[in-house]
Amino acid sequence: MIGQLHSVVIDAPDAHALARFYAELLGMEVEGSPGDDWVWVTGAGYRIAVQQAPDLQPPDWPDPDRPQQFHLDIRVADIDEAEPEVLALGARRLPGGGGDFRVYADPVGHPFCLVWDVTA
Repeated sequence: MIGQLHSVVIDAPDAHALARFYAELLGMEVEGSPGDDWVWVTGAGYRIAVQQAPDLQPPDWPDPDRPQQFHLDIRVADIDEAEPEVLALGARRLPGGGGDFRVYADPVGHPFCLVWDVTA
């Protein structure tokens, strides 16, 4: 092993607002204040860093000219309960998906997936 994962870093035009979105979605805490260049979402042994990027050109799923850049897979127990909650937070549904995942965009446009165990 050369190293260990420290953070997943996401660019956003408003770092604090996007950190709040992911904190609500994942049941975690925001460390940082509005206007900070860097804000962290922490909890459950994980950390997501969100950095201020005022000129961000968000991805346009599934357009290869503006690729997804990164994405998170977020496990949920019940997709039919989780989807309306994530949409209420400001996410939007994107094309694509399969038998055990659906694709969404966060409020800035970064794709992420809600995944579940179809055998449960």
